[in-house]
Amino acid sequence: MDAVALIAHVQGMTAIAVAILIGLGAVGAGIGMGLLGGKFLEGGARQPELLPTLLKNMFLVAGLVDMVAIIGVGLAIIFIFANPFAARLTSLLVEQGLLKVIS
Repeated sequence: MDAVALIAHVQGMTAIAVAILIGLGAVGAGIGMGLLGGKFLEGGARQPELLPTLLKNMFLVAGLVDMVAIIGVGLAIIFIFANPFAARLTSLLVEQGLLKVIS
């Protein structure tokens, strides 16, 4: 396998990993928001006088649930644009003389 094909393989696998990372983060956040909203409505129906307190707590937890998905997107962006695996592979290939760097 030549050097360019090896780098392309690493980039392709990174793209698949990023897609899985973003997809599972979105699914997890969606399930969490659905459960959160359902429990909020149940609590509001049981004790309507606590609705303002429940609303405040719901928004706090909703922000924490969304934070997980946002962190996943941030990690995905790091892997796309500053791929540590491709950088390490490129430096190894240059050291072995299999890849030439044009300066």
